[in-house]
Amino acid sequence: MILSPFERTIARRYLLPGRSEAFIALVAGISITVVMLSVAMLVIVMSVMNGFRAELLDKIVGLNGHAIVQAYGGRLDDWESVLNEVRQTPEVTKAAPLIEQPLLTTFNGRVEAILLRGNTMQDIGDLAPNVISGNLSELQPGASKVAIGSRLAENIGARVGDTITVINPQGRSTPFGTVPRQVGYEVAAIFEIGIYDYDGAYVVMPMQDAQTLLLIGDAVQMIELSVTDPDRVGEILAPLQQRLAGRAVIQDWKTINGTLFEALQVERAAMAFALSFMVLVAAFNILSSLVMLVRAKTRDIAIMRTMGAARNSLVKIFVTTGFTVGAIGTLAGLALGALVLAFREQIVWLISKLTGQNLWDPQVRFLSTIPSKVDPVEIVAIVGLALVMSFLATLYPAIKAANTDPVQVLRYE
Repeated sequence: MILSPFERTIARRYLLPGRSEAFIALVAGISITVVMLSVAMLVIVMSVMNGFRAELLDKIVGLNGHAIVQAYGGRLDDWESVLNEVRQTPEVTKAAPLIEQPLLTTFNGRVEAILLRGNTMQDIGDLAPNVISGNLSELQPGASKVAIGSRLAENIGARVGDTITVINPQGRSTPFGTVPRQVGYEVAAIFEIGIYDYDGAYVVMPMQDAQTLLLIGDAVQMIELSVTDPDRVGEILAPLQQRLAGRAVIQDWKTINGTLFEALQVERAAMAFALSFMVLVAAFNILSSLVMLVRAKTRDIAIMRTMGAARNSLVKIFVTTGFTVGAIGTLAGLALGALVLAFREQIVWLISKLTGQNLWDPQVRFLSTIPSKVDPVEIVAIVGLALVMSFLATLYPAIKAANTDPVQVLRYE
């Protein structure tokens, strides 16, 4: 929409009303504020929810792989041949044997349920970026050393160098019954993945030590693997599943964590739908401010029509005025949203201090920190929604102004 110098001048004048029109300016300011807050809220909420899903997926998949191959009965005796088949599957980037077993651990009279993980030395090395204390290089087969999660270390009061006792209820059989197997392991490292459940339960040790503790010989429980595209994991592994039919079953991350990620997706869609109504409310504010402006400028409109201003010019003037209010609010909302996302941790900490409430409890939220991921496509959609609603809100007042009859207005002046 191209404006003439006359139309630009009038539109600029109406965007900056004089002192006698302070109430109209107040309403316009409220309209800008409402648009700003609605856009900022949409940007903040959607970015945090995207970040939560991405961070949760990255940490879960980063530790567990994209899928696992597990034998019926939970024990793979011929795992070497299965591992070779997995590695030969196209688009499989990584595959390694894994032992994962729920057990108990004790230290200084404290008992905690744990999830024992027996990993290859290469997989143990991948934990290095997450280590907050100790040294993973000390975890060598036969050294009787383990790495434990940070929350678990806090719960049982263990530090690097302490010896914890891991209890395997399925111990050796004796004439007096089954005696639980209790083995002491020195804590060589403490790691923090960022997922509360993992940091509070995982105990990592070399594969050979886990086999000895669980008395399973050379067998493993599963093979974890990664693929080139996590979203296509089912399609990529379908041929492998057919080859392993009757010997093992494949579970991908979508199956294992399907309920969690589906709930996140539904919540994300519901929040986007609900918060979109804030933009609609903002559009009604623009409409009301324009209606008031048209009512206040009825005499000016009549004079402009008498001087030869076309109806089309009046429509463009008021559409430009209202749309500019929406555009300013939208840009301000993007800036506010970016500012809040940049300082989200500090804002939550401040609110928690003022209210005395823990707003981000890792036990509930899974993650230790508030994640954020800005999706450019969503940002464009939010901006487009705000601008479209702002434009539509201007049409009725603009058309109403254009249809003003100067004769009827000036007759009573």
